[in-house]
Amino acid sequence: MQIVEFAGGTLRFLESVPEQAPAEGFVWIYLERESLRNHLPTLQHAAQRLGGSMLLELHLQDLENPAHPSYYDYTSIYDQVVFRRLATSEEVDRDLHSEGKPPDPHDSLPSFQRIRTKAVGFVVFDRLLITVNPGGCHTARSFVERYLSDAVQNEGLHANGRNRLPGGPSDLMLRMINVMVDSYLELRRQLSTEMDGWQHELLRTGSGQANWNSLLVARSELHKLEDLCEEQNDAMQEWLDTAHEQPPAALVQPERDGLLARARDVIEHIQRVVHHVRRMEQGAESPVQIHFAAQSHRTNEIMRVLTALTAVFLPLNFITGFFGMNFEFLPLIHSAQAMWAILLTMVSIALVVLLVFWRKRYLARAAR
Repeated sequence: MQIVEFAGGTLRFLESVPEQAPAEGFVWIYLERESLRNHLPTLQHAAQRLGGSMLLELHLQDLENPAHPSYYDYTSIYDQVVFRRLATSEEVDRDLHSEGKPPDPHDSLPSFQRIRTKAVGFVVFDRLLITVNPGGCHTARSFVERYLSDAVQNEGLHANGRNRLPGGPSDLMLRMINVMVDSYLELRRQLSTEMDGWQHELLRTGSGQANWNSLLVARSELHKLEDLCEEQNDAMQEWLDTAHEQPPAALVQPERDGLLARARDVIEHIQRVVHHVRRMEQGAESPVQIHFAAQSHRTNEIMRVLTALTAVFLPLNFITGFFGMNFEFLPLIHSAQAMWAILLTMVSIALVVLLVFWRKRYLARAAR
């Protein structure tokens, strides 16, 4: 468990929970989900001292649940947000290894099969923020290193204005969630590239058997991703509605407006991800329909050629069948020139039929 204090434009790490929250700042406590129960007495003590209320047992169970969907809940003292972020490559490999599927470096899984999420819990007081991260997650630490790198961890040294420190617990929570949502936005490019590759493979002339299993997995993962983003959108929209009705008392009006603007920006990013996922779902459906339409068209072309050939040989079969009848008296049956005459007639009929089919474009080659 790590304790960080933001006060007066400074950032510093603390060894223990302070006696009280800073007058112009807040305290951030972040820990891993697996160690939540071990640090529960300290965490409840901090919540009571700095926030004014202990965490409810039901909310603690939500924070401990690694499979909990994105959601928002609140009490009269604090708000709770659970937000599912994308798992990193290391976390995906670790999960695959735990499932008995060690990753093969020479045969990487498609991105669709590597979409896995982790639940991050936020408990937001007026002067205290508690974040519960999955085990082995460096989100909180990397956030400090990335966005607060200009703030030195010694008391009295101020952060550079280029990376402005968060104004409160809600501001820090929204910044972290915004980073998580940006990872979904970055995922779009990779998923679109793979989807385009499958589309070209389905529509490529003379391609072998399509990888239908991967396509079905991709469509299933897109549905899951859409449901996940809708849950995220609902959670943040509920938090925004509550913030409109009961804005944080510790913030002045300009800070409240900035906080609400940041929340709306996060929701807009989530909606962009939802829109893109739905468009990819339509894009996954369209090549399948076009593929079967192309196969049907190819079958029709083959049947057209076979039908034309059948029509060409039909009169020839009639002639050979007629003169092949077992009668003693038939026209030209005893003539020495009959065979050549009939052969010439058959060739002429075939050429005439082919000429008629060519003029009517029955034998025209389909444009590619």
